[in-house]
Amino acid sequence: MSDHVSATPVGTPRRVGAPPPPSHLSADTLARARQIIALYPEARSALIPLCHLAQQEEGWLTAEAMVDIASLVGVTPTEVLGTASFYDMLHTEPVGTYLVAVCTNIACLLNGAGELLEHAETSLGVNAGGTTADGSITLEEAECLADCDRAPCVQVNHRFVGAQSPETFDQLVTDLRAGTRSADIPSHGTLIRVTRTTGLEADRAQVASERAAMADAQKARSAAAEPSPKGGS
Repeated sequence: MSDHVSATPVGTPRRVGAPPPPSHLSADTLARARQIIALYPEARSALIPLCHLAQQEEGWLTAEAMVDIASLVGVTPTEVLGTASFYDMLHTEPVGTYLVAVCTNIACLLNGAGELLEHAETSLGVNAGGTTADGSITLEEAECLADCDRAPCVQVNHRFVGAQSPETFDQLVTDLRAGTRSADIPSHGTLIRVTRTTGLEADRAQVASERAAMADAQKARSAAAEPSPKGGS
């Protein structure tokens, strides 16, 4: 037998045969997913919006949901996982009903974030990164939540809840478990509450013209950067 291993030819498709039809997402989610895909010129451009949509079903992106998303937009499940795992608002592992993040960056740290996080760990009975036994709260230590004027900053399900003290934090947890904050804090899988009905409204002819102008400008810059030919002797 030859030890030679032939190279994969350029242009070989990533998939062999048609992908399996979606089988995990609900009928309502599938219908909405197809509406979202129709807003884009290419199906794969809807990958992240579909991750947002699918996450609402179970609060996180299951392996089965990612397979369905891959089938819908024409990529591999690995590509879906690679994209989803890059963003901290997309969860590829189960989290509690309420994801509570305490910022410990410098502004918050100087205003008691370390003490607040220690209090949260003690009162909830879990370390940062853990989920309470009843599955209601997942506690996170966040690098920066960009709400520095209200330090120490806390988010719940990626919604700002203002600066917190140990006492107000305990009340916040009580309210969350009682369900009294549902109007401003949705369930843990919901990232957006606005339903898109239109795609990009830019004029296609204008976009094509601007792209052509950019390409011409790039060629001009490249030509200007080339060294001048040396003169003959």
